[in-house]
Amino acid sequence: MKDFQLENRRYVIAGVAIAIVLIYIVRLFTLQIMSDDYKKNADSNAFLKKVDFPSRGVVTDRTGKLLVYNQPSYDIMVVMNEAKDHIDTMEFCNTLGITKEYFDKRMEDIKDRSKNPGYSRFTQQLFMSQLSDQEFSVFQEKIFRFPGFYIQKRSVRQYNYPYAAHILGDVAEVSPSDIEDDDYYQPGDYIGKLGIERSYEKELRGVKGVQILLRDAHGRIQGRYQDGALDTKPVPGKDLQLSIDLELQALGERLMEGKIGSIVAIEPSTGEVLCMVSSPTYDPRTMTGRNRGKRHKELAENPFKPLLNRSIMGQYPPGSTFKTSQALTYLTEGIIGPGTSFPCPHGFRYKGLHVGCHGHASPINLIPAIGTSCNAYFCWGLYYMLGNRRKYGSVQNAMNTWRDYMVSMGFGYRLGVDLPGEKRGLIPNADYYDNAYNKSWNGLTVISISIGQGEVNLTPLQIANLGATIANRGYYYVPHVVRRIKGQPLDTLYTRKHVSKANRRAYELVVEGMRRAVVSGTCKAANRGDYLVCGKTGTAQNRGHDHSVFMGFAPMNSPKIAIAVYVENGGFGADYGVPIGSLMMEKYINGKLSASSEQIATAFQHKRIRYGKADR
Repeated sequence: MKDFQLENRRYVIAGVAIAIVLIYIVRLFTLQIMSDDYKKNADSNAFLKKVDFPSRGVVTDRTGKLLVYNQPSYDIMVVMNEAKDHIDTMEFCNTLGITKEYFDKRMEDIKDRSKNPGYSRFTQQLFMSQLSDQEFSVFQEKIFRFPGFYIQKRSVRQYNYPYAAHILGDVAEVSPSDIEDDDYYQPGDYIGKLGIERSYEKELRGVKGVQILLRDAHGRIQGRYQDGALDTKPVPGKDLQLSIDLELQALGERLMEGKIGSIVAIEPSTGEVLCMVSSPTYDPRTMTGRNRGKRHKELAENPFKPLLNRSIMGQYPPGSTFKTSQALTYLTEGIIGPGTSFPCPHGFRYKGLHVGCHGHASPINLIPAIGTSCNAYFCWGLYYMLGNRRKYGSVQNAMNTWRDYMVSMGFGYRLGVDLPGEKRGLIPNADYYDNAYNKSWNGLTVISISIGQGEVNLTPLQIANLGATIANRGYYYVPHVVRRIKGQPLDTLYTRKHVSKANRRAYELVVEGMRRAVVSGTCKAANRGDYLVCGKTGTAQNRGHDHSVFMGFAPMNSPKIAIAVYVENGGFGADYGVPIGSLMMEKYINGKLSASSEQIATAFQHKRIRYGKADR
């Protein structure tokens, strides 16, 4: 007879033994295969992986002037697993000119994974960045007293000139989100934050290299592991040549001193941005070094928002510059012809609605209507287009046809300029007005969009691009500020033609009207004898003083430059927009200003517009 109690006991003992063996196996597997803690510990005792940072790509303007370059800089790194508690903290702080409180807080912040998600006690962590040559020399002499601390050489950005801050941008230390988004970065690395430094970060940053150094039991460096056979060399970042003309940019910033607004100039044949001025601006040379954060905070708190790139982020009513797009649409759709005349008894008057206009001949046809900037002419054009049921069937279909023309000209959506933060502006469609007016609206309801008011908003870049499209008689290239990337072609986005829905004949007539505006109309201050200028003014209504706008191009038949000038609260387009635009075109086409033009430039440089809280 079997002893079942003994038999059961045997199974229990066997089960316990098997469980213990399984636990050991799982634990060994975890330690040796799944976890790299011991490997890291062993590696950190034997090796030091030293990152070699690549030099960031340099930046030049279209003529080869050096705008952005690199200077050597030194960071202090710490390996927490090696840092000894018994180092002389006061001597360490005195050597670097920091307080004990700063030292303690910095060491705690490094270990705080919420602030430093890539933290490892076995790898180098940034303690202090961008030491000056003098600070580096003093610390280097005493570094043997501070085990676990190392010096890492890298480069920092330097900006050669006080111009083009919104285009160039700057670099700063990576944030936790930057590290999470891209495993290229480690705490203490730098990344482009604004301008081309951000939009071309991957091209500019290069590729890091690594040196594997061998250490003895006391942590002393004994040389390169396997004579450097496993080291990798850093790959420098790609150099960029911008399309910006530095001298033109400098003139634009000078002319916009004391004013809020923007100047954008484009080469029509390529879409290259020749200058992009946003005012107020700041000196990019002040956004470097350890004081960068303090300076950025000051600019961010400035009520006039100097960090805002108004050229691509400002969304404004385009005013009468928009009338050119209306003429193109009406002509191509057959709503008007070059000989079509409309009455203008000091404005558009119909069924109790009145849109005012200045005095001029009446009735008036297309060419002089553009030249004198007649409001009534373009109001009548939109009224007849949106009311043409025979052609479109409904006001909604007519409105969406109008919208399609505007989109084809580069409005209503981001153009795609190679800078961060571009806004799309606003071009309304039928759904927009159906929702706003419960489907009870007509051409009279929305008549103000025909003269660039009402719901229509454009960026200065879009207004300049309109000028470039008219200069090209019907097509444009997406505006871009980078002309060449060393060893790499430009994105095809910037080399493809975008063709407008309006026809060539319509563009020729609009060019003729813009020429009339310069010869005998609202842009007479831009008329010259050495080349032919075409232009269109705008006076954009505002709750305060009106905005002064100008859009034009030159020379008429071989355009080299298209330009938009937008001066907030500058009054009539002829007050600020036309003279500033004329000076900018002269500078680019002739390479310099005449003596008389230089006097005008100096006068405008010292003109100031008073802005109150409502204008900010």
